[in-house]
Amino acid sequence: MRTLAKAAAFAGRWFGLLILASALLGLLVPDQAARLTPWISALLGIIMFGMGLTLRLADFKVVFTRPQAVALGLVAQFTVMPVVGWALAELLQLPPLLLVGMVLVGAAPGGTASNVIVYLARGDVALSVAMTSVSTLLAPFLTPLLVLWLAGSTLPVDAGALLVSILQVVLVPVVLGIVVRALFARAVSRVLPVLPLVSVVGIMVVVFAVVGANAQTLLSTGALVVLAVILHNLIGLALGYGAGKAVRLPESSRRAASIEVGMQNSGLSAALATAHFEPLAALPAALFSVWHNISGAMLASFWARRKAGTGGR
Repeated sequence: MRTLAKAAAFAGRWFGLLILASALLGLLVPDQAARLTPWISALLGIIMFGMGLTLRLADFKVVFTRPQAVALGLVAQFTVMPVVGWALAELLQLPPLLLVGMVLVGAAPGGTASNVIVYLARGDVALSVAMTSVSTLLAPFLTPLLVLWLAGSTLPVDAGALLVSILQVVLVPVVLGIVVRALFARAVSRVLPVLPLVSVVGIMVVVFAVVGANAQTLLSTGALVVLAVILHNLIGLALGYGAGKAVRLPESSRRAASIEVGMQNSGLSAALATAHFEPLAALPAALFSVWHNISGAMLASFWARRKAGTGGR
């Protein structure tokens, strides 16, 4: 167990580079990588179950003690990111499947690595956990509606099927994880240090598979998609921070809002795109997974050297 805990710590520290390595490997052996795409949903379910194991009912108390801050993050999460994703795809004239992929990334809940990034950035971790948790629980209902609204005129969108998929691979595993931790708290506490390793490996495989399945498209038109993904992430980070500043949240809460809005659950986006559209629609999610971990790590490093104030680390 000690060896696994060390491996988990290493994976958490070098998450961004490991994801980048997975993407590069997917380009080198695309045929082998593409064979793993049918397993993406199952992998995401395992990751979300692990996320549920890290949560306790007490983590949701921030929703009641600081409802304004949580509501701000959620509104930005489910308005700024999907609309910006759609706007960028239209502006850059991306093909319909890539437009759907950008909207899916934007309409996803907060990223599973965002809490770690907020911690490293000396941000408000409790607020970050609450935002991630609540946005994940709301995703089954809001994500299909947002995709239908923004992308329904581009490609046929079965909102009901999206709802069922998110219930299966997100809500059920997360709730099950919360219940298991509540019932077997002592046993779960022993495996908590290893859970980051499960998440990192799972996301590495998802990125590896999606990049491999879209290797030819990425090599031919990748620059434009990469630009769209980078802009999407940076705009989310900036607007999340700006929204927190506009309502006078403390600095540590602004950092949490920035990272929660800018970092998306790209694994969920990739799984939904693969299951309900075509592998090409999952490409923005795979690239987002690579980039937002790199940008998040750089932002955390920048903020870690600056005092966050009340509510920080």
